[in-house]
Amino acid sequence: MGMSLGKSGCQNLAISTRREWLLPTGTGGYAMGTVSGINTRRYHGLLVANTPRGRQVLLAAVDASVQLEAEILDLSANQYPGTIHPRGYSHLQSFSCGEDARWRFEEGAMRVEKRLRMHPGRDACTLEYENLGEMPILVTLRPLVSHKPFHENFSERESYPHELSFPKGRTEIEHGGVRLHLSHPGAQRVPVQGWYYRFEHQREIERGLNSRDDLFCPCEIRYELFPGDIARLVASTEPDEAPMPFRQASAMEASSPIETLREGAGAFLVRKNGRLGLLAGYPWFSEWGRDAMISIPGLCLWTGRIAEAREILRGYTAKMDEGLIPNRFAEGDDAPHYNTVDATLWFANAVYETLEAEWEPEFAAEMHDALTEVFDHHVRGTKYGIQMDPEDALLTQGETGVQLTWMDAKVGDWVVTPRYGKPVEVNGLWINFLRVLERLSERLGRPSERAAELAARAETGFQKFWHEVRGHYLDTVHPTDASLRPNQLIAMALPFGPAKGERAVRAFDRVTRELLTPRGLRTLSPRESHYRGRFQGPLPELDAAYHQGTVWPWLLGSYVGALLRLKGDRIRAREILEKAMESLGEYGLGGISECYDGDPPHEPGGCPWQAWSVAEVLRAWCEWERSEPIAESSVKGREEGDR
Repeated sequence: MGMSLGKSGCQNLAISTRREWLLPTGTGGYAMGTVSGINTRRYHGLLVANTPRGRQVLLAAVDASVQLEAEILDLSANQYPGTIHPRGYSHLQSFSCGEDARWRFEEGAMRVEKRLRMHPGRDACTLEYENLGEMPILVTLRPLVSHKPFHENFSERESYPHELSFPKGRTEIEHGGVRLHLSHPGAQRVPVQGWYYRFEHQREIERGLNSRDDLFCPCEIRYELFPGDIARLVASTEPDEAPMPFRQASAMEASSPIETLREGAGAFLVRKNGRLGLLAGYPWFSEWGRDAMISIPGLCLWTGRIAEAREILRGYTAKMDEGLIPNRFAEGDDAPHYNTVDATLWFANAVYETLEAEWEPEFAAEMHDALTEVFDHHVRGTKYGIQMDPEDALLTQGETGVQLTWMDAKVGDWVVTPRYGKPVEVNGLWINFLRVLERLSERLGRPSERAAELAARAETGFQKFWHEVRGHYLDTVHPTDASLRPNQLIAMALPFGPAKGERAVRAFDRVTRELLTPRGLRTLSPRESHYRGRFQGPLPELDAAYHQGTVWPWLLGSYVGALLRLKGDRIRAREILEKAMESLGEYGLGGISECYDGDPPHEPGGCPWQAWSVAEVLRAWCEWERSEPIAESSVKGREEGDR
C-alpha cells in the first residue's frame, strides 16, 4: 500500500501515535499499531488471530533493545499512566508500510531495521531485526502476550497461561485451547517470566472505555548480530510455521493514491470456516451484509475479483431467511442477524453490477431464483414490518426498538435515527430492485410483468418524497421527516434510481451547499436543530452524533455518481475525488476512515480502515474514468461545496 513517514513525523508523537498501519492475514486476523510503536488501542497487536473463540490479541507487542558496546538503546515504546517508556521512537528515522511494515532506527553507530510481515491465509507473522551498522550488537526481545478477545481488556491472573513450555528453538504459550508458538531458532532464551502492568491505550481513553491492559512476558530472547545478520521471530497459532521472506527495500515503490486503494482493497476479503466474506472494517468490525453489498462493486468488480464477488453473493444467498440476507455475522460463531431493510436491496444491486461486469448464465439463474424469493417476501411482508404498501407500491418498514436502515445508531433502548415508515434511499433501492428483477427476468427469458408493473407504480409513488418549498426530497414519508440528509443521493445515483430530472438537480444542489465536505457528506444539515458537529467523546456521545451531522466518506460514491448522471461535470467530480484521496495518509495509512467531524477541520474518527469508504471512493474513480468527457464551458450550475 506504499505509505511512508520520515524522521520528523516519526519522532513527533502527535503525528506518529495518530497514524496507524495495518497488515491483514486474509483470515480476519491482522497486525495493527501506530508508527511510533505505541499501542493506542486495545485492538492493536503484532498478531491478532482468528481463533475458534473469535479474534484474539495473542502477541500484543515485543519490547526490544539493542546493546552496542556498553550502551543500551531502546527500539520500542509504550504508554503508561503519566509517561511514555521506553522511548524508542526517538531513534526512529523512517517508517514504511506496503506488503510489510518497516521501521529504521539510527543512533550513533547503531543502525537497525525492524520488519514485520503476515503470512497470507495463516494466523502467523514474521518479525525481523537486521543489523545494518558496522559493529556487532546484542538484540534483546521480550514478547508480550495476552490471549484476550480483542474487544476486551486483560489483567494479571494466576491462571494465565494454562501451559507454558520451552522446546528447543521455540516458546509455546497455551490458554483456553489456543496455542501461540514463538519460533526463535539460534537465539539464546532466558526463561524470565513476569507481568508488565498498566499499559494505557490513548484511543480508548478518548472513547471513554477501559484503557488499561496487563501483558505477560514468557521469556527473554537474545540475538548476537554481526553486521548484516538478522534476528528472526515467527509467531503462529500452528507449529512449525516457516518464516516469510521479505523483499529488498529498494524493490518497494510508492504507489499513486488510486493504486493504493486498489492494492488495499483485498485487505477486506477474508476466508473463515471455508466461507469467503468481506469485513466491514478494521480493527473491530465483523461481517456486515449491508457493508459487503455496497462494497462488492468497488472492492471486487473494479479490481478484477469477479469470481470472488459471485462467491460472496452465493454465500449470502445460502443464509437468506424470509427474503432477507443477514445484516451481520457475530464474532466467533458466524451466527447471522437479520435486522436490516436495505442490505437485501443492496444485494440485488450487487448482483446486477456483477452480471454487468461478466455474464455467467448459471450464476444469473441462481440469483434470479434468490431475487424472486426476495420479491415474494417483500410484497407479502416479512420480518420487522418490512412490506410493500399495496396503495402506492412503496416499501415500508419499522419495529419499535430496532434500527433497520444504515443510520443504525442505538444508545441503550434509544434508536437515535429510527426512520420508521418509508425512507427515501430504501425506496430508491426498492425501485432499483424491481427494475433489476425485471431486467434479469427478461434476459433469462422469464419476463416478470408483476415486477415491471410494481416498479412503474412505485416510481409514481416516489413523487411523494418531493418537498417543493424546501427544494429537496423528504428523508421519510408516512411519517414525514423533512430533515436534510444525504440519503436522497442514493436514489439519484443507483442504476435505476427514481430521483431524476429538474427536481433531482435542485435537491442535489441543496445537498451540495449544506452537506458536502472535502471528506464526504454530512449526515444532517448544520441548519437542523439536532445537528452535532463533532464526533468526539465517550461511546454514548459518539453514537448520538453518528448520523446527526457526522461526515461519511462512503457517501461520496453516490454523490459523484449523481453529479456525473445529473450534470456530467467530470472536472468537478475529479476535484472532489482528489481531495478525498488526501485522507489516505492522515489516519489509517493507505485506507479511508469510517467517518469525520461534521465541522471543520473535519478530524477523522471511527474505524481507521472502513470497507465501504474505500470501495465507494474507488468505484467513483472508476465511474469517472469511464464517463464521457464534456467541455467545461458546457457544465452549468457547478457548486463550490464546503471548503
